[in-house]
Amino acid sequence: MTQGTQHSAEDARNADVRIYVNGALKHRSEAMVSVFDSGFVLGDGVWEGFRVVGGHPAFLDAHLDRLYEGAKAIMLDIGLDRAGLTRAIYDTLDANGMHGDGVHVRLMVSRGVKSTPYQDPRVTIGPATVVIIPEYKTASAASTRRGLSLYTVHVRRGFPDVQDPKLNSHSKLNCITACIQAHGAGADEALMLDPHGFVATCNSTHFFIVRKGEVWTSTGQYCLGGITRANVIALCRANDIPVFEKSFSLTDVYGADEAFVTGTFAGVVPVRTVDHRDIGWEPRGEDARGPMVQKLQALYQALVASEVAARGPRT
Repeated sequence: MTQGTQHSAEDARNADVRIYVNGALKHRSEAMVSVFDSGFVLGDGVWEGFRVVGGHPAFLDAHLDRLYEGAKAIMLDIGLDRAGLTRAIYDTLDANGMHGDGVHVRLMVSRGVKSTPYQDPRVTIGPATVVIIPEYKTASAASTRRGLSLYTVHVRRGFPDVQDPKLNSHSKLNCITACIQAHGAGADEALMLDPHGFVATCNSTHFFIVRKGEVWTSTGQYCLGGITRANVIALCRANDIPVFEKSFSLTDVYGADEAFVTGTFAGVVPVRTVDHRDIGWEPRGEDARGPMVQKLQALYQALVASEVAARGPRT
């Protein structure tokens, strides 16, 4: 059975979590939205995922920047300013006693309830729907060592005048279609190309390769503005690691010394195979991490610890 970067062990505590729904904290079994909600009817909304470390959502400011920019782009009034939304996130964590590590939060904002199931925003009859789901969820330690298998799919990341990939919208059908094809090929995740045939990104993470001591990732034109992606690029620059945002092909990928993906939930995760081709020239056994991936994992973990420590302990 293949497993993506979001795989984690089941945690019985999640059966009793309290979920924020429009200002009220509801038991998981009672947390619901209307069948007329814009998010349910049409996927009309924006969202963010946060990893909680030391009781704090890591890189919260960057995530809120992306959320509010996306909402502005689709003319969605969240109904809460940044301070109010930040309080709602912390109130939800406090209500669940989540003051440590091992927590993941999904924040979703839709345009709100409609008078009829139709796409026109003018039939929206209420304020935005805001939902905050916290879960006890820790990335698989095995995946961060053993690595993932990727499969290049026919589904492309498209031009921004069709659906801008910079929008972290609820409408993820192209990524889901890519994921289905990759799973059918026995892979953990899909590798997606841009309209010109160059490597763009994965269906739920960002993709990097390492060649002769250099770190390469896509131009970024056809992928979401990833928070972890940006942090890894900044870490490379701060630590004298050559890093390039550029167009490259699958041939470059197949011949790479190392490959890895980045994401909010799992951080930096090695890639073992792409299209059934082993990445790198030396067999690595059960640990697929090359020297660059190991270095970047350590640097990223230190960055996360520093970022949340600056906000102080929570009890």
